[in-house]
Amino acid sequence: MEGHGQDGTGHAVVIGGSIGGLLTARVLSESFARVTVVDRDVLTDEAAPRKGVPQGHHTHGLLAKGGEILNELFPGLTAELVALGAVECDSQNDCVWHNDARRLHPAPSELRGLAVSRPMLEHYVRSRVAALPNVEIRSRREAVGLLPGTRGVGGVRLLPVGGEHEELAAELVVNAAGRGNRGTAWLRELGYEAPEEERVDSGLVYVTRQYEGRPGDSEATAILVAHSTASPRGGFAIRAEGNRWLITVLGMGDDVPSTDPDEYERFAEGLPLPDLHRLMRRLEPIGAPRLMRIPTSIRRRYERLRDFPEGYVVLGDALCQFNPSYGQGMTVAACEAVALREALREGVEGVARRFFPLAAKVIDVPWDMAVGADLRFPHIEGRRTPRVRLLNAYIARLHIAAEADPVVGNAFLRVTNLVAPPQSLFAPRILARVMRRRPAAAPVAREPQVLVGTAAPSE
Repeated sequence: MEGHGQDGTGHAVVIGGSIGGLLTARVLSESFARVTVVDRDVLTDEAAPRKGVPQGHHTHGLLAKGGEILNELFPGLTAELVALGAVECDSQNDCVWHNDARRLHPAPSELRGLAVSRPMLEHYVRSRVAALPNVEIRSRREAVGLLPGTRGVGGVRLLPVGGEHEELAAELVVNAAGRGNRGTAWLRELGYEAPEEERVDSGLVYVTRQYEGRPGDSEATAILVAHSTASPRGGFAIRAEGNRWLITVLGMGDDVPSTDPDEYERFAEGLPLPDLHRLMRRLEPIGAPRLMRIPTSIRRRYERLRDFPEGYVVLGDALCQFNPSYGQGMTVAACEAVALREALREGVEGVARRFFPLAAKVIDVPWDMAVGADLRFPHIEGRRTPRVRLLNAYIARLHIAAEADPVVGNAFLRVTNLVAPPQSLFAPRILARVMRRRPAAAPVAREPQVLVGTAAPSE
């Protein structure tokens, strides 16, 4: 059942109407009589990219864990999105994964994926949230500060587009304003310290172009070529609603893609594997390529603050912004929304003190995975601990084993999809399979295909 907050009292405000903010509003609707979502963008009834989400033009991934949570919060979500043109898939059997230029062995699995554009997913979730009787979504209102309360935060100050300042009182304010939020400055204005920050700058540049699908273009739902130290170029091709493909190529340092259509294709031709270039040559492009410079990954350590105001929490990219090439952001936001639901079981008082440690546990795994993978590249600044070096060496061996062993491939995908802990990769049965595979030269690239009917992973 979707929460309607019949037993709740009080008012909660969510700053930010993107995926993280909408999932937060859905959870808060179970505990509060009224929930208000505010966003500075114009939120239309169309599934289209918007100014406040510039990454909406690019490929996105909803990991298996994120799909589980969204379907629990919004029953029927997958079926309804498929009816609108999204493509449901088996993440191991229907997707082509290349890691270190090695094809992960396809096989039927329990990992369910959903190929859908970011604008379509956000539009669908927003429509479901807006239908809740105790939730109101107000667009064209920019949050410009927090209102002081008797014991901390008592609401939010808003500046409507073309209007005058408003004050919106609330028992709880959730900052889900995304990467560009000014939450730390708002804390200082109220006399509180800002949290410590951890930063990693990958220097990645994305360029994405849409293509019109055609019959027989590929048996795969997605093709993913991970960038590596041997080749810092990578890319993703993902089916989307409207019989489209979204194809993204990425590079770093001095070797980055261009928005010039011819140079964009030449860059794709230079990927370590030909799959993406072959696919785009079969398809008809829609519009021009679009560029996005990947902002620095930032983790804000709110859980370490000794003094924090009552009535205020931070969630989503405002709490931790990930390197988007690993596709973790939406799923982590969903996990944080569930953590907030847990923290609210004891009421609003002390919710931040309970939430931030729970959120830190959610963030630990994807942050360590993403940062560890970034630190493989010598030019990226960061502390390379013996643990990071050991893990990266082991993952390289794992990719060798996963090329021929679907059990190892499944174990890797379960971890990257956040449905299993990283320790599971060191379980005796997986460790033995990884270590008995001797390193060999990377294979010659082959045409992507789906091996339908391959035996399911087993011991």
